[in-house]
Amino acid sequence: MHIPDGYLSPQTCAAMYVAATPVWLRAGRKVRKVVKNRYVPLLALGAAYCFLVMMFNIPIPDGTTAHAVGAVLIAVLLGPWAAVIAVTVALLIQALFFGDGGVLSFGANCVNMAIVMPFVGYGVYTLIARRTSLTSKRRPLAAGIGAYVGINAAALLAAIEFGIQPSLFYKTAANGARVPLYAPFHLAQSIPTMLFAHLLVAGVVDFVLTAGVVAYLQRANLPIMRINHGGVPESDADMPPPRRLGLRGALIGLGVMVMLVPLGLLASGTAFGEDGPDSLNLKKYGLSAAPAGLSKYANFWTHALFPGYDFKSGADPTFGYYASAVAGTLIIIGVIIGTFKLTQLLRRRRSRPDTTMAAL
Repeated sequence: MHIPDGYLSPQTCAAMYVAATPVWLRAGRKVRKVVKNRYVPLLALGAAYCFLVMMFNIPIPDGTTAHAVGAVLIAVLLGPWAAVIAVTVALLIQALFFGDGGVLSFGANCVNMAIVMPFVGYGVYTLIARRTSLTSKRRPLAAGIGAYVGINAAALLAAIEFGIQPSLFYKTAANGARVPLYAPFHLAQSIPTMLFAHLLVAGVVDFVLTAGVVAYLQRANLPIMRINHGGVPESDADMPPPRRLGLRGALIGLGVMVMLVPLGLLASGTAFGEDGPDSLNLKKYGLSAAPAGLSKYANFWTHALFPGYDFKSGADPTFGYYASAVAGTLIIIGVIIGTFKLTQLLRRRRSRPDTTMAAL
């Protein structure tokens, strides 16, 4: 679902940045108010979880791959605004350091996966889980369904972004035919392909992961569930007394994911719409050459530290993939915690009285 540079026109990319920017600003203000200092590490771990879960590529019967995202799980635990920040940071690190998703198309990827996915999924979750206790068996089911609907809503939006490109941005050949400049897929091709992968595979995986984590937290660490469910009653008499917020289990789970992440290499092929100009099946789309705009912008960002989640030499893809998982996890955690610490420091300095003026 990561749209690379070149598949969307510059105009489309600019429009998606415009759409995403006010949501980013609003999310930043909301998260500073809602996410307390002791919850910042959990937000960082949530972003790292999204980064890692997106590295587990899943083979699709048509020869492509897909992956879960985890955005709705973050929305359920910390709220949709926190999910916007967490997934945005994960997508930013993926684009800048690993070349996964474009820099020009970063706004579009964020609208799809960091905004539409968590808000749609969280809306479905609250609709199904309302009037239930925090430990109700309906909550994991509601969270799973929310994740399933959220990821498919994001996939549909990405398919539409792909599918409108040939109709809006093209050049006319000498024979009068319209030659696409960017993504060559029409809506009749992009929508069925994207929804096939996510309705049947990626959405099911996201459902299982989200429902499983919520069910586990209901039994093992209810205070984490309480963060975003302050007014929800705990009606189950046999629940153990609430414990203090603990992150050890989350850290262990994240460590296990890092160790298992090379399994993502088992899926052959690439995701739909992520092939480079040289790998595009031109005959399938009736083209004699790669679209001009796609070729022009495909290599817009060339400074990735681990391009394609591998060392630039490509000598050891498995170790490169593993190193990418470790590096990405540490960078994401460092960026989120560091940003909150810096914001806190600046806020303290602004609120500190001016001793010089006081003395006068």
